[in-house]
Amino acid sequence: MAELKIEDIRAMSADQMDDAVLNLKKERFNLRFQRATGQLENTSRLRQARRDIARIKTVAAQKRADQTKK
Repeated sequence: MAELKIEDIRAMSADQMDDAVLNLKKERFNLRFQRATGQLENTSRLRQARRDIARIKTVAAQKRADQTKK
């Protein structure tokens, strides 16, 4: 999975964001196992997945805050 762009994340619905976070967490779990067993080739993908999760959660929180202001 390629790094998510902020524009793409903002275009997602809340359900899509939840699904994306769940998928990224599963991917991160698998990447950690690959690293532990020495099978991980692209070590930067762990960091990228972690940051993608944070990016999605940040946008979701911003959307929730905007909803409560209205």
